[in-house]
Amino acid sequence: MNNGSITIRPATIGDVPAIHHLIEVYAEEGKLLHRPMNELYRHLREFFIAERDSKVIACGALEIYTEHLGEIRSLAVDPQSSGEGVGREITLLAIDEARKIGLHRLMALTYVPGFFHKLGFKTVDKSTLPEKIWGVCIKCSRFNDCDETAAVMDL
Repeated sequence: MNNGSITIRPATIGDVPAIHHLIEVYAEEGKLLHRPMNELYRHLREFFIAERDSKVIACGALEIYTEHLGEIRSLAVDPQSSGEGVGREITLLAIDEARKIGLHRLMALTYVPGFFHKLGFKTVDKSTLPEKIWGVCIKCSRFNDCDETAAVMDL
């Protein structure tokens, strides 16, 4: 996507420090989990970014769990660019990519379920996502006190 001076594209190695910074802004507020730089480098190919004037203003990732399930994660928009639709565009790009590669379902764990509902996701009980819960969430420090909402989209 190229929206005026905003471009959305797959992330590159040089984007990782900016992605890390965006995620940390929200992690400090308790809205995202911290992700160390080495993890971001390992998962680089999952990320899309939005940039304006060569500055990363948003990021998001499409992580694959099984041949049937993927997750939209690490969606973060620079607070100064909030409300411009870049988070929505990154999410739509990830949804399109999920369809292209043949995934059947997408999920998101979120504090903003309304954002995902507007894109066609439905709220579900987390227990319906064992791939995520027992593969990833169980390792999280918030596992027993998770207050995120699970949202799913059938593709």
